[in-house]
Amino acid sequence: MSDLNKLTIAEARDALKKGDVTSVELTQACLTAIDGADALGAFVHKTPEIALERAATADERIKSGDAPAMCGIPVGIKDLFCTKGVASQAASNILEGFKPEYESTVSGKLADAGAVMLGKLNMDEFAMGSSNETSAYGNAVNPWKVDDRNLTPGGSSGGSASAVAADLCLAATGTDTGGSIRQPAALTGTVGIKPTYGRCSRWGIIAFASSLDQAGPMTKTVRDAAIMLEAMSGHDEKDSTSADLAVPNFEAMLTGDIRGKVIGIPREYRVDGMSDEIEALWQTGRKMLEDAGARIVDISLPHTKYALPAYYVIAPAEASSNLARYDGVRYGHRAKLGRGEGIVDMYEKTRAEGFGPEVQRRIMVGTYVLSAGFYDAYYNRARRVRALIKRDFDEAFAQGVDAILTPATPGAAFGLGSMADADPVEMYLQDVFTVTVNLAGLPGISVPAGLDKQGLPLGLQLIGKPWEEGDLLNTAYALEQAAGFVSKPEKWW
Repeated sequence: MSDLNKLTIAEARDALKKGDVTSVELTQACLTAIDGADALGAFVHKTPEIALERAATADERIKSGDAPAMCGIPVGIKDLFCTKGVASQAASNILEGFKPEYESTVSGKLADAGAVMLGKLNMDEFAMGSSNETSAYGNAVNPWKVDDRNLTPGGSSGGSASAVAADLCLAATGTDTGGSIRQPAALTGTVGIKPTYGRCSRWGIIAFASSLDQAGPMTKTVRDAAIMLEAMSGHDEKDSTSADLAVPNFEAMLTGDIRGKVIGIPREYRVDGMSDEIEALWQTGRKMLEDAGARIVDISLPHTKYALPAYYVIAPAEASSNLARYDGVRYGHRAKLGRGEGIVDMYEKTRAEGFGPEVQRRIMVGTYVLSAGFYDAYYNRARRVRALIKRDFDEAFAQGVDAILTPATPGAAFGLGSMADADPVEMYLQDVFTVTVNLAGLPGISVPAGLDKQGLPLGLQLIGKPWEEGDLLNTAYALEQAAGFVSKPEKWW
């Protein structure tokens, strides 16, 4: 019974329906695993009472025959999702003590489907980071380890990645603004998909950059990602950017047959500093898909080199606007004032105390590029570059390309603290392969495909056509089958 937390969603779903296990038993196994994994720092708000109550309700639904695929499945929720009556801080001191009176659409859809919330997961503050080191809670730790060094689980969905990789939950929610699902998935040997912008509602997700943010699942397998994504997706009238499109049965599309599919290999993704192991893995992935019957073609995405600069203008600009609402007046942290200090002092002190250094840096960059003298020079120019990046993808797909294969990250997980004092741009380069997907609003998935010479996981990324998550998942499924990645971290926590 103690190994129930190691099941996949698909395995657990089938066992629940057969009556071989109950959701309460599954949930208790996960809660026990969570209690023994404080060293990972993945869960920052545990909700065992809610979990066991929802598990008991799920068991009743299963007995009555009313059991969607996610019914009874224990999951973790990233701290960026508002959860009614449960602390939702976006890993920031400025939202200290905030317990929403409402539920995000995505977490609400999962609850309606019978999923069991185990608690809230660690992340970079306001999703701004690539290593989980900007969290007000302290960083989450990768369950994979080398020479007793603590490694990053990636970011910003680092707690989600760590929890899934360590079998603390069967799956978790993540959000992806510039790679925050796919990069941590690649660094932890898990699967993470960012769906097309608009596939999952953003309502109730604490905003970072509204034109880029998108929720998605982080799971142990591609099949699990298909199951969970279906439950998370759907039109939401409360989100003006939510697409009014039917949600396919993604799992039913997992045939593994990709014969005749055209896979593009973009030459611009061969960047300076990419390790030989990543290059070799990319070539191996190319061969795997070719052997599965796909046709491989070289393509050009010429504006790729401008993606990171454009992203780091647009995202901070939107963050500057979104984070202006945190002033200490209505909720969250409020600074204590000295004699003679007024409301302006309160705003300044509250924001200085509440926001961490990386969030402050991005707010200042965003405010600068939106200022009167620089709006056209920076923000409008970045928006034009964004349109060109999207056009590159549109042209590739128009020429018959079905999916695009790239590395997910420049290398394997790096040591915690190894980049903390470096130039922030070095950290930003972790997103070099992922930000284009957000700028173009496309679906992208990271699939574990191998180990480096230190025994750490490496991932490959597949990029798909808009709204074609089913085809993308099927191509990822074929890659997953060919790669045969079954490695797990050796337990040390």
